[in-house]
Amino acid sequence: MSKEVKVEFEPRIIGFTCNWCTYAAADLAGTARMKYPPNIRLIRQMCSGRVDPLFVLKAFLRGADGVFIGGCHPGECHYTTGNLSARRRYSMVKKLLESVGIDPKRMRMEWISASEGIKFSDTIKEFTAQIKELGPGPFRHIEIGGKEQK
Repeated sequence: MSKEVKVEFEPRIIGFTCNWCTYAAADLAGTARMKYPPNIRLIRQMCSGRVDPLFVLKAFLRGADGVFIGGCHPGECHYTTGNLSARRRYSMVKKLLESVGIDPKRMRMEWISASEGIKFSDTIKEFTAQIKELGPGPFRHIEIGGKEQK
C-alpha cells in the first residue's frame, strides 16, 4: 500500500549578473511580474568582467547544476571593456570545465541590457529547461552551503 512519489528534478542555478544591465533586467522582469523559474539565485557583480573563474568553479563544487553569467551588450559596458574580458574568460572557463569533467553546456553567458526584462525571463526559462534535460550536476550531493547532503 505504499505510494511512490516521484520528485521532479529542480535545478539549482547560480547567476552572476552585471549590476548595470542584467541585474537591472532581472529587476525589471520582477517588477513587471514576468514569469521565470525560481531556480536561479542571482549574485550581483559590478561588471560581468569581475566574474572570477574561481566563482564559477566554486558554484559547481558547492552543488550548483548550472551557472549563468549576464552582462551588458558589447560596446555598452559601463566600464568600457569589462564584458569583453568576460567573454574571453568565458571561453577559457568552458574549456576548463570540460577538462575537469563538467559539461560546458551547464554554463551560459548572455548579453542582456537593463531594458530587456523579457529577454532575461526567456533566457532563464530556456537555460533552466536545458539544465533539467542535462540532469543533476556532478556535485549535486553537496549543498550550496558546502555541506554534504545525506
